[in-house]
Amino acid sequence: MTMEAAPAGPTATQPLWRIALSSYVGSAIEFYDFFIYGTAAALVFPTVFFPDLSPIMATTASLGAFAAAFLARPVGAAVFGHFGDRISRKQTLVVTLLLMGVATVGVGLIPSTATIGIAAPLLLLGLRLVQGFAVGGEWAGAVLLSAENSPQDRRGFFGMFTQLGLGTALVLANLVFWVVQAAFGEDPGSAFFAWAWRIPFLLSGILILVALYIRMHVKDSPVLGEDTGHQGAPLVALFRRQGRQVLLAAGVAVCAPMLVFQAGTFFVHYAAERLDFSYDLVLMTGVIGGLCAVGFAAVSAVLSDTYGRRRIVSWGFALTAPWAFVVFPLIETGDKMMFGVTIVVTYCLIGWCMGPLAALLPEIFAPEYRYTGAALSHTLGAIIGGALPPVVSPLLLANYGGWAVSVMMGALGLVSLACVLALPETAGRRI
Repeated sequence: MTMEAAPAGPTATQPLWRIALSSYVGSAIEFYDFFIYGTAAALVFPTVFFPDLSPIMATTASLGAFAAAFLARPVGAAVFGHFGDRISRKQTLVVTLLLMGVATVGVGLIPSTATIGIAAPLLLLGLRLVQGFAVGGEWAGAVLLSAENSPQDRRGFFGMFTQLGLGTALVLANLVFWVVQAAFGEDPGSAFFAWAWRIPFLLSGILILVALYIRMHVKDSPVLGEDTGHQGAPLVALFRRQGRQVLLAAGVAVCAPMLVFQAGTFFVHYAAERLDFSYDLVLMTGVIGGLCAVGFAAVSAVLSDTYGRRRIVSWGFALTAPWAFVVFPLIETGDKMMFGVTIVVTYCLIGWCMGPLAALLPEIFAPEYRYTGAALSHTLGAIIGGALPPVVSPLLLANYGGWAVSVMMGALGLVSLACVLALPETAGRRI
């Protein structure tokens, strides 16, 4: 099977390479925007936007603004899921991409608290909510374009390209921040803290234009040409007919974002502030980790076509629980080499867990509300796994010690394992 033509469907076929490229680029930009915010929230925003708070509270406030986007994601999932299911996957994705770009570039233009006072963190929070609203519909639309145009025995492979965007974004976000801080310094009084931290956010505008051009030249999903006989609201039909599957799919989607944002946000801040590691070390570790995440995501996605989605992702979830009790003690040793190896191994685990999800989640839901189901379940999982742990971890660490962080991470890994084992195998299912 080549990437030259889509499988037979109710509408005209189109080159699968174009769909894969559109999904990959859109996903890479989505996660790039999220990761540069997460990196800035850990390294820069406590100083720029919350200068009057204690270090712990400034970090908590900064990561709280980071987490706020996740609260807007379910709203975005419901809104964009409705229009994606009823009108157009493609048009919905164009809107989400534009909103994401405006919000991210806007963050790069906000004056500091020292300049405009409390309006600065309020603007930061507002733009973060817009960003979360847009992301609520972005991922699901991208994976559906791939899944619904792919041969059913290669759905894991073609869904892989959306997931490769995450690893690519990790590399790009850490690399851009590394170049900027290397050029402008990393001390609190340097140009990096004064204004240069804005460069990664402003660069997002260029990336958005590239992705928009590619996305405009992709045809819509063939599923939209089918008459399902369902005319009601997708959200209502989803919970009436597959409410249990929404909750289980959300549980499956918890583990990967938990590992991503712990490694990319909380551990980054801990290494820079508590262990006094250089930004060079922290950011370059993220680059290497992102490359490993890309490789492992590709392998697990391809293997899921042969061995099944449940088996492949359950291996990753099963390894997460014991690894959670190892990762933080290893980082706490303060050894730079140990820190680098620990973070890279975590990113390998991230890649393995997330690789098959782009095929697994769409395969669970019926076509008339598939966009809504995939978007909402992925978003709910991201709230539990991605929003809460980086915010709660500093408080757990300060009050109970590192073991409490490990317990939280291990428990979330077990939640995903239990949920995926409760679902039937979906690989090869006709959608």
